[in-house]
Amino acid sequence: MQRAVRNAENLRRILPINQPFWAKFDLLRTLVRRDLEARYKGSILGNLWPLVNQLAQLLIYTYVFSIVLRVKLTLTSLPENNFTFGLWLFAGLIPWIAFSSGLMQSASSVVFQPSLVKKVVFPLALLPLVPILSTFIESSFGLIALILFVAVNTHTLHPTLALLPLVWLTQLLLTSGLGYLAAGLTVFLRDIPQTLGVVLNIWMYLTPIIYPASAIPETWRNWVFWLNPLTAIAEVYRDLILVGEVKHWGEWGVASAIAASIFCVGFTVYKRLRPAFADVL
Repeated sequence: MQRAVRNAENLRRILPINQPFWAKFDLLRTLVRRDLEARYKGSILGNLWPLVNQLAQLLIYTYVFSIVLRVKLTLTSLPENNFTFGLWLFAGLIPWIAFSSGLMQSASSVVFQPSLVKKVVFPLALLPLVPILSTFIESSFGLIALILFVAVNTHTLHPTLALLPLVWLTQLLLTSGLGYLAAGLTVFLRDIPQTLGVVLNIWMYLTPIIYPASAIPETWRNWVFWLNPLTAIAEVYRDLILVGEVKHWGEWGVASAIAASIFCVGFTVYKRLRPAFADVL
């Protein structure tokens, strides 16, 4: 443990990052840890509840689409059975659940913390990031379970798993940008979280998560892939974990550019609205 602390300190001295950044990073890490501990405090399963919820959704969608509706899905890297559709579905649900849950919770992150907002020295830029990072960490339980299921089912682990941190960056930029925008606007418009819930419900069914992209009419397919960054993120998750080959490099690149742009816009809006937060709350 002491060696790990020393290594972290050495890394901080090597990286060209100033001390205030590390202070904010340590505070953010503490806030995320406290948020995770508080979410399921007193429950028997604790932080395993997100995994239970994800697996429950997996079973429901697999039953409806694979057994009742008999949707067939063929992947050369996986054997043809009902479990194949479940793995494919789970790979798309993981980033969506992390995105939608993090965004919904970040929208109210400022209005739920008026005491912190009114503290002059508190870095308010951290507030929307706390629920986003917490839900992202929770989704990692489902991701680990998915990788294990794929390994058991195929007896292999694809080397493309090493690229997962890159798609995580795209996902976090998109979620954080929209989270900053929603959190800032919610202070002045309290209907934002409710509106966001409706938008996310529509957004999910416009994204090929519970149905294959091949089911989208060909005239609309390119629009869905190139203008909906969640489509690219979900498909790249499937490429990296299930297929072992990235088939959507172009879509991923465009999604990353869109995510970076949204992050810049969302953070700028949040930063400009931030001075008025204390007066409104």
